[in-house]
Amino acid sequence: MAETTTITIRVPTELKARLDRLAELTDRSRSYLAAEALDIYARQELEIVEGVLEGITDDEAGRVVSHEEAMARLDRVIAEAGKPRRSA
Repeated sequence: MAETTTITIRVPTELKARLDRLAELTDRSRSYLAAEALDIYARQELEIVEGVLEGITDDEAGRVVSHEEAMARLDRVIAEAGKPRRSA
C-alpha cells in the first residue's frame, strides 16, 4: 500500500454535497474520490507546466524555429497529405 498523508482543504458546501452524492453512488469514500481528482489534476497541471519550462529552456538555448518556418512546414505537410496516394 502506498504511503499516505492527510491534508485539509476548504471547499464550498455545494461541492462537498456533490462529492458526498458521488461517493454514495459509486460506493467509494469521499476521501478516495478527492484523492483521485487531485491526482488527475496534479498530473495534468505538472505536464503543462513542465512543457512550458521545457519550451523556455529550448528558447533560451536557441532550439526554436520562427513562426513563418513552422507554418511553412505545416503547409508542406498539409499539401502532401492532400495528394492522392499511389496504389501498391
